[in-house]
Amino acid sequence: MGEPKYLLLSYDGQAEFEGEEGYEETWALCQDADDLFADPPPPTRDRYDLLGCAPEGELSEALARVRAEGSVPLGVLTLEILDKSGTAVGEWYVEDARVLDVRPCARDLSLRDVTIEAREPDDNPYDYPQCPPLSPGYRLLDAECQPWGTCRDLARVREVEDEPLEPPLRLLGCAPRGALRTALDAGEEDLGQVKVLRIDSSGRPVQAAAEGELRAWIPSARGAGLVDLTLDLWSERPPLAAREVWELWEDGRPAEPNRWAGCGPEGRRFWLRTALDNHVHEAPDKPSDTVYDLDGRHITDAIGFFCAVGEAVNGPGGYFGWGLSAMDDCLRGRWGAAPPFTLVWHDAHIARACLGVTPLPDDRPPTFDELLAFLTERGVEVRLA
Repeated sequence: MGEPKYLLLSYDGQAEFEGEEGYEETWALCQDADDLFADPPPPTRDRYDLLGCAPEGELSEALARVRAEGSVPLGVLTLEILDKSGTAVGEWYVEDARVLDVRPCARDLSLRDVTIEAREPDDNPYDYPQCPPLSPGYRLLDAECQPWGTCRDLARVREVEDEPLEPPLRLLGCAPRGALRTALDAGEEDLGQVKVLRIDSSGRPVQAAAEGELRAWIPSARGAGLVDLTLDLWSERPPLAAREVWELWEDGRPAEPNRWAGCGPEGRRFWLRTALDNHVHEAPDKPSDTVYDLDGRHITDAIGFFCAVGEAVNGPGGYFGWGLSAMDDCLRGRWGAAPPFTLVWHDAHIARACLGVTPLPDDRPPTFDELLAFLTERGVEVRLA
């Protein structure tokens, strides 16, 4: 039998929700998995018509420029839903909005119809906003809730396409045990719900991989007594970068630093997720006068900075935040170090050259100077070496 890579546990959603411990039972060790990894599809950008607009502020300025420039970025656009008295009763918003066209409103030539392209976020309270009877429409706001005017109606120009069906997950070369073994021997059709964990070569869990429902099995070609299991997933699949990161953690938490350095941006991002999941929370903070050496040779992007700081503070495979907000939480203590302390940033010239401003519609990674200011403001003395 080949070395197992995955551990299959029984899953009880109610027990997990209530915080119970010890309810999980080991159901199988599995050699491999098919169709486990998949990057999420790119965000869908849809087109909308803002009908009967009375623009104000920056929106009015953008509409004046769109003819000459072809399209004009807006960023976040919020539509406050108004009742018949003009009071806001809800809101709906889009991100990365861009004006594509503006023309006189067919119903009122003093107003404008505006076509935008935008991305709808997952956390919108409604699939599509609906105004109550006798409503005057929507109040338009920017990301800082500054007024951009009003519009009487919203129309989606292009309908959202249905997402393609995803293949089920197949776990290969599984050695069943416990209740799963009993259910297979009895020929039961309802095999239960399971959680899949990636394990290292010693059998220790590294990270959760998937959750789903067992729906079928067949004898495995990988050995006598083994089975291949088919799962219908309800969790997101790990990104393609997870495969590379898990191979780097195959023998457990890394013993040497910078194993993340050969990964691309997505691999480094998933490395931080893995480091967080393997962080030892019970360990006390080191003394406040501790000096930490930050190896800057591989800090070629902002996410690499967080990988390197995690290892500077908590050793190889260590975690100390995966963004400024998360690092701010870590700097409050109980994550390995709390200010005041000293961080010696070696080969800082590499980050200074690489961490520039990257234009993005709504966000961008921090620059080298912004990272220095962030640490200094929170009581960390940074020495550039």
